Amino acid sequence: MIKVNSEIGKLKSVLLHRPGKELENLTPDLLEKLLFDDIPYLKIAQEEHDLFAQTLRDQGVEVLYLTEMITEALEAHPEVLSNFVNGFIEESKINSITIKNGLYQYLTSLSIKEMILKMIEGIRTNEVVLGKSISIMDMLEDEYPFYTDPMPNLLFQRDPFTSVGCGVALGKMSMQARQRETLFSEYILTYHPRFSSKNIPFYYDRLDRYRLEGGDVLVLNKHVVAIGISSRTDPRAIEHFAELLFKEDNEFTTVLAFNIPKSRAFMHLDTVFTQIDFGMFTIHPEIEKKLTVFEITKNKTRFDVVKIVDSLETVLEKHLKIKIRLIRCGGKDQITSIREQWNDAANTLAVSPGKVIVYDRNHVTNQMLRQAGVEVLEIESSELSRGRGGPRCMSMPLEREEI
Repeated sequence: MIKVNSEIGKLKSVLLHRPGKELENLTPDLLEKLLFDDIPYLKIAQEEHDLFAQTLRDQGVEVLYLTEMITEALEAHPEVLSNFVNGFIEESKINSITIKNGLYQYLTSLSIKEMILKMIEGIRTNEVVLGKSISIMDMLEDEYPFYTDPMPNLLFQRDPFTSVGCGVALGKMSMQARQRETLFSEYILTYHPRFSSKNIPFYYDRLDRYRLEGGDVLVLNKHVVAIGISSRTDPRAIEHFAELLFKEDNEFTTVLAFNIPKSRAFMHLDTVFTQIDFGMFTIHPEIEKKLTVFEITKNKTRFDVVKIVDSLETVLEKHLKIKIRLIRCGGKDQITSIREQWNDAANTLAVSPGKVIVYDRNHVTNQMLRQAGVEVLEIESSELSRGRGGPRCMSMPLEREEI
């Protein structure tokens, strides 16, 4: 079941990915390509992630894991296994037919669970026996250490798809390093017994033309969705999403497209503001200035678009019809603000209204939240934070209670 009509309703079910050996396949020369700034220490990263998962369970949240869900989906529908493996190989951008065939034989020789873990971990060139190379293309592929790259960004389950109402928007990932991630999401949502009979509407598809990522999508209430026009999400994708959303039988009438700076620090909308309570948001101070926002509103045939330039507070008050309170990451000190935003102080995960999970390292912002009456659940973050994503980035809510 998918049911998410807010950012703050009591969280009932969430999808995570526990980091694995893919982090140990990161090397300094691959960091830029694989979108990491540093190499986390796997042992500590797993301990921190386990604490995150336990914190969720302690709040009564059902925690589901990506690797278990995709394994169960493929076990339930063995007839799609071949298509899944071939899709993975094709999207790994391998040119050699010899290597493609060798990878298919290698992956299908494993159990489904082992196969999934190996796909995520990355397949090194010395792991697959191909026989004698017979072409230049075969030998050129051998010069790179991996036949298929590791997938360390699966840690951030917020991005491959997003739950909106009773449907989902499956992402079209912007960066090559992340494009295979949505293959896992597609097969889970289509073939896992939990979802396969639910006829879940898709408001966007991974094969659509323009890029769209889940970290840019915030479901503000059952009428309004906010989406960032960012370096990872294209405005044309937002219009297509809005059109499909409005066609379905639901109560959504408005999509707010926020034009945010196109930089690493502003990667997604949820890195610059997230909701923590009724009318309360954490924000990056740099978006307190006037913003360009496009109001996309449902009409009888399609939708209308109106461009407005105003403050975030004014825009939110207009559409949420409630007094808005903004909490600045790091407070008024510029250095503290920049540092804590870099460590995802704005990327909070609400488990219920006024109760959020945050990284412990952002102590200034966390204290401000407490002073505002928010219950703060801190998790350790020395290694998880190296991936540049916070508790919201690491989690995909599947079900929240209505507010």
